[in-house]
Amino acid sequence: MNRINIQRHQTEIGELVLGSFGGKLCLLSFGDKEARRAVDDRIRKKLDATIVARNDEILEKTRNQLDEYLKGNRTEFGIPLLMLGTDFQRKVWRGLMRVPYGATFTYGQVADDIGSPRAARAVGNANAANPISIIIPCHRIIGSGGHLVGYGGGLSLKKWLLRLEQGDSHAWVRRVRIP
Repeated sequence: MNRINIQRHQTEIGELVLGSFGGKLCLLSFGDKEARRAVDDRIRKKLDATIVARNDEILEKTRNQLDEYLKGNRTEFGIPLLMLGTDFQRKVWRGLMRVPYGATFTYGQVADDIGSPRAARAVGNANAANPISIIIPCHRIIGSGGHLVGYGGGLSLKKWLLRLEQGDSHAWVRRVRIP
C-alpha cells in the first residue's frame, strides 16, 4: 500500500501539517482539522495511499525552509512538489509560483498569465483547492479591487504573510506585472 508521510509543524503562525509522497511534498496545510479533511481525502484517494505519522527527508527540509521563510530569511523554496489536481489546477498553481515574492496579483492577472483570460473565477477555485499553501503562494492573490479575499489560514494570516514578504507593515498591497 502507498504511504503519505505526515508531520505537524508548530510555527509562529500556528500549526502546519506537512505531507510527502515519493520524495515530494504533496501537502502543506493549516492545522484546522475541518478545513484539511477534504484536502486530505482528495490526496489520499488520488494516490491510493494511507496517511502515516512519519518523518522523512522532504518533511525535514520543508520545516527548515518554512522556518527560514517565516523569519524573513528565505524568498524562494527548493522543495520538490507533487501537485495533485486537475490539469487546469496544476496550470494555475504553476502560475501562482511565478508571482514574485513580495508582489500581489489578481485572479484576472493569473488567468491572463496562464493563457485563460476569461477564467478568473476558475482561477479562484483552483487557488482555493491549493494543497501546498505558502510554497505555492496562494496568499499573493488578491481581489480585482486590490482588497484581500479568501485564504485557508484566514485573512489576518494572509495580510501577515504579505507584510512579511514586503518588509513594510504599511504597504502590504503592491501590484506588479508578471515578468
